[in-house]
Parts: sequence; structure tokens; C-alpha cells
Amino acid sequence: MSITPEQIDLWRSSASETQNLEFKDAKHQYGTKKLCRYCVAIVNEGGGHLVLGVADKLPRPMVGSEVFPDTQDIAEKLLQWLDFRVDVEAIAHPDGRVVVFIIPGRPRGTAYHYDGAYLMHSGEELVPMREDQLRRIFAEGQADWLEFPTPKVASAQDMVQLLDM
Repeated sequence: MSITPEQIDLWRSSASETQNLEFKDAKHQYGTKKLCRYCVAIVNEGGGHLVLGVADKLPRPMVGSEVFPDTQDIAEKLLQWLDFRVDVEAIAHPDGRVVVFIIPGRPRGTAYHYDGAYLMHSGEELVPMREDQLRRIFAEGQADWLEFPTPKVASAQDMVQLLDM
């Protein structure tokens, strides 16, 4: 996937950040721990993009970013640290260099954690997922009653019992 400067401008024009699209200034530095936390939150919430080199407050001016000059190296490190692949692209925007992390969505029935915390967004913050959310995610991987084979011969009473499961 090749992200264009026009795509960056389209994202910048959105009314607000979402759980699937985050902007960070990151002109000269961006911590790898913080990067890992955002990647985990975004993967848990269906995937998306983390864009470095663009201010997160409207009107989202381009600030450019010097961080992660070797995108292949940081992509390899993220795979080692997180156990899922994150693609990384450096885009030469006319107003400055932008680094985009392309984060997949989590597989069905799987949630990812960093340092033991299954992260998600809550407004501007990253917070641990609640227990009920984790139960719901892990239950996605279990077979639904509709996926079980039906008996070839069943009485009316058997059918009522199966429907009550």
C-alpha cells in the first residue's frame, strides 16, 4: 500500500481523530513504548493509521518528522515486540516528512496487550480494556450454536431443547 501526500491531506481535513486514525507531532522524537501502546490500542479497535509529523489539534498543520529514519528497521522491531505486523511508510509530503504506521485489525477472538495491558482509546487517553470487553472478544473465537451440526433425526422435544441452548 502506498500512501500519497493527497491521502495525508484528506486525513488532515477530517473533523476529528478517531480510534482508527491518530495524529502526533513527533518532530524530533517519539518513544518506542508510546508507539507500541498506540499500535496495540489501534489493532484492538479494528486497525487503522498512526500518523507522525502532523499536529493532532485542528487545523492539523504539517510539522514534519525526523523520527524513525529507517522504516524497515522499526517495522521489524514492532513485529518482535508486539507479535503482529505493522507496515511503516515515510511519505515525502511537500510540507514535510510524514511517517505512517499502518496497523491491521486484530484476528477474531484475539486481543493484544503491551506490558500486560489490553489497550483501547477512551477519548484522548489509552486505557486498559474492561473485563467484559475482553470476555466478549475472547468469546468471538468460540463456536456459536448455529455452527454446531444438527442431528439427522430429532423429535419435536429435541428441537425445543436445542433451541433453548
